[in-house]
Order: sequence, then structure tokens, then C-alpha cells
Amino acid sequence: MTTWTPEQALPEDLKQEIQEATTPVDQMLCFFNIVGRLKTEKRTGWVNFKVPQPESIADHMYRMGVISMLTKQELDTGRCVKMALIHDMAESLVGDITPVDPMPKEEKHRRELATMEYLGTLVEKHNPEGAKEMVEIWNEYENCTTKEARFVKDVDKYELLVQTFEYEKRNKCEIDLSDFTQVRSAIKTEEVSELADNLLEKRRKYWAAQGKVPKLN
Repeated sequence: MTTWTPEQALPEDLKQEIQEATTPVDQMLCFFNIVGRLKTEKRTGWVNFKVPQPESIADHMYRMGVISMLTKQELDTGRCVKMALIHDMAESLVGDITPVDPMPKEEKHRRELATMEYLGTLVEKHNPEGAKEMVEIWNEYENCTTKEARFVKDVDKYELLVQTFEYEKRNKCEIDLSDFTQVRSAIKTEEVSELADNLLEKRRKYWAAQGKVPKLN
């Protein structure tokens, strides 16, 4: 069995572009084009539930960045925003692998780490410190080793709840996305818990006003 590599996952046009890159600035453009794929890569969970016009991975990360920017906690806010923008960056080549997919967690992590390290090689000649920090912040998030990482992990789940409720309202509760509300139990920080509970209470009232009952209330 062939071991997956980021280079294999590159579309042919980007492979050609990288082969022809001769300067650090060329390589930066290659990097920008790779992560730009996140703007059109749809979030798998919504696709699986047949949500019309589902958001992209970049859409999700953008709002996470805004939420992180406005935290009232005593955190390194700049690092939180960077973490929100970086945490799913590897999906530009790996794709959005969900918990229900058959891929083992270890293999998912291996592919994502390999992708982040590969992306770092495209950045490092132009900005070695930036490349190093990018990979370090991704690892910090994955390993959940700091209070910033724990906060951004919760923001990831809260943003999912916000998007869940938006889709249900957009479709007048014709789509029941209750399965996604189960992430509330994994939110631990006080600030994000308060935000999540406020949203879920509004969701309960909205469903009741529609004269409907969701699978999970």
C-alpha cells in the first residue's frame, strides 16, 4: 500500500506551478494558491446532510477567527486568531475528514501533520519564523496543550452550533441538524459554554414557534 503524501494530493496545475517556482516569492504564491482551495472546499458534514449551498472550510475558519478576536478571557488573542486560521489549513490537501469517516485518527493526524510540514517548506525561504510558527501553532491546537488551544477548540464547536442553527432557520426547520448539537457536551470553557447555551435556548424557541420538534432539543 502506497503511503499518502501531500505532494500526491496536489492537483496537476499546482504540481506544475511548484516545479516551476524558482524564488521564495514564487513559492509563497504556490502556498497561497494551495490554501486558497479552502475557499471552495465544502465542509463534509453539511454535504453529507445534503444542506443546500453549504459553507466552505474557509468560511468556518473566518468566523472562528472573529469569535476568537472578541473573547473577553485573559488570553493571547492574536495567537487565538492565528490558531483559528491555521487549525484546518491541512484540509486544503487532506480534505475534510469527519469522525464518521472510516479513516483511523492516527492516519488522519499523520496526513495533516505531513501537510502542515509540507506547507511550511513553501513558506520557510520567504519567512522562516512564520513557517515555524505556523506548524507550531497547528501542533499546539492538535495537542490542546495551552489555554489558547482549549479555547479555540471550544470556538470550533460553537461556530458549528451557530452554523447549524443558521441552516435550520434558512430552511424553516425542514432540515433537522440535531446531530451536530451534540458537540455542546464537549465545550468546557465558561465563556463559550455561555454562548452555546444561549444559542441552543434560542434554537428550542425557534423550533417551537414553527410548531415542530427537533430530534434533539
